[in-house]
Amino acid sequence: MIGSKLFYFTIFAVVCVSLSQPVRVGGPRELQGNDLREAIDNLDAVLAKLATGDGPSYRAVKVTKVTVQVVAGSLHTYTVELDKSGASKQCTVEIWSQAWLDRTSTTIKCEGDDMATTW
Repeated sequence: MIGSKLFYFTIFAVVCVSLSQPVRVGGPRELQGNDLREAIDNLDAVLAKLATGDGPSYRAVKVTKVTVQVVAGSLHTYTVELDKSGASKQCTVEIWSQAWLDRTSTTIKCEGDDMATTW
């Protein structure tokens, strides 16, 4: 009796572990749901702020993927289609925030560009 309960419990545990998403401490994780919406809102705010200063005037047309990684702050990496004056490009945007220092760094690298640009 106890042997069969142990057997079924072991099977249940193996199934639960195999179905769970692997978690890598310090590794990037893809955002979904409310976290994704908040990240897209943050991207729009950062792009608007860049447009008012010395940065480019980009607008996010389509966000394909957003990941976040904790690295001495939080690094959000966006795979996004950006529009600049009617011309769209596929780009990678990285926003590295260190809230305790009130510091944000933004890097944009688009297809066809030789170098990434950081603000």
